[in-house]
Amino acid sequence: MNLATDAINAAIVAAHARGGGEVVLPAGRHLSFSIRLLSGVTLRLEEGCVLEAADPARHGGAYDPAEPNPHDLWQDFGHSHWHNSLIWGEDVEDVAIIGPGRIDGAGLTREGPGSRWRKQAGEFPLSMAGLSAEAMAELSPRVEAMAGLGNKAIALKRVKRARIEGLTISRGGHFAVLATGCEDLILRDLVVDTNRDGLDIDACRDVLVAGCRVNTPNDDAIVLKSSLALGEPIATENVIIERCEVSGFDLGTMLDGTLGRTQQVSPDQDRVTGRIKLGTESNGGFKDITIRDCRFVRSRGLALEVVDGGTMENVVCERLHLREVTTAPIFLRVGDRRRGPEGTPLGAMRNIVLRDIDAFDVLPDYAATLAGLPASPIRDVTLSNIRLSYRGGGGVGWSERRPGDLPDAYPEPSMFGPSPVHGLWARHVDGLRIDNLAIETAAPDPRPERLFENVREVAA
Repeated sequence: MNLATDAINAAIVAAHARGGGEVVLPAGRHLSFSIRLLSGVTLRLEEGCVLEAADPARHGGAYDPAEPNPHDLWQDFGHSHWHNSLIWGEDVEDVAIIGPGRIDGAGLTREGPGSRWRKQAGEFPLSMAGLSAEAMAELSPRVEAMAGLGNKAIALKRVKRARIEGLTISRGGHFAVLATGCEDLILRDLVVDTNRDGLDIDACRDVLVAGCRVNTPNDDAIVLKSSLALGEPIATENVIIERCEVSGFDLGTMLDGTLGRTQQVSPDQDRVTGRIKLGTESNGGFKDITIRDCRFVRSRGLALEVVDGGTMENVVCERLHLREVTTAPIFLRVGDRRRGPEGTPLGAMRNIVLRDIDAFDVLPDYAATLAGLPASPIRDVTLSNIRLSYRGGGGVGWSERRPGDLPDAYPEPSMFGPSPVHGLWARHVDGLRIDNLAIETAAPDPRPERLFENVREVAA
């Protein structure tokens, strides 16, 4: 198969020069390295079109190099670079990538230096910040090894008015879609079945994610972040995620319809992932976020996390349905990792509303958990019309466990070990409102239903 890279890029340049227009990829398989978006151009993949990410080892070429970024100390390699992608756009406006065709990231790599998959070894660099000279020397060959490789299907940096719609993305690399510092972004009716993160939205505002199906057994499906990748704390704000389904079926089996359940754990050694999450990177904070009418199937639960400074406020999560939950169905966490420059403040979380949520077939190990810190309690949380149905059968000795606050640990429900209760565990919460919370277990569980530590409840 001949490379189509030059022809596609030439067509984009010509359309841009005319003031904008469409570049259409017809039915058939098109092999390419980096495609560069320009303002005013729509890239359309027609029915039957497969845009395949070329493999540098096999196809005699290379992806655009990862551009220098003086601000790459505080987040991982993938979040710090955009040009090393199959399709990328930077400082452009009015662009679109639309289907109904497919992107196959066969030639993309799913890793990068400082991967969070090193959790099992007790390391969490996620970047090269703060590492010793010896550790830097160890990682340098890995950075060099990324030269010429692509690790994202689509990357957008400081793009205004972008639309990605109606596509299928398989094997999307480290990120199927990474959008950083974008405004007026629409991700709609996407079908993503990929080997790492699905849709990553970082330091963006005015975003709609609607009608997407995202299967990611190894990492997060739809995740909002607010990292320092652009050199300053920028809030992710005014985001709506609606009518989406996230899952952790075996890779590729959502697309082929078999919905495989062979894989039991993610590379971080917790159960399969596939969730909707805010965090982990939180430097710029989150504001005015709505998640509604979404389904989680064979995935970790809803996670809202602030551990690198920043404030998360005004978040509404409603009408969520969770099935085959592989960890805690709800996880709110304020931590004190503070990965950032000197002076990064302790983060905060406030004004969180969770309502009309049901979760069934929940792993018994981890209760729904609200975990602030003594110096930064989670403030003003409402739980309304919540039903949590666990498998039951928790360990007899688990109820005696009282783990510490673990402020600098990587935020996952498993950080605390098995929960001392089987239903709801809250600690360091100032202003908890509960209205119609139902907790049940399919099998007997010896632990109590609830445990509140340093919690101030407020009448519903």
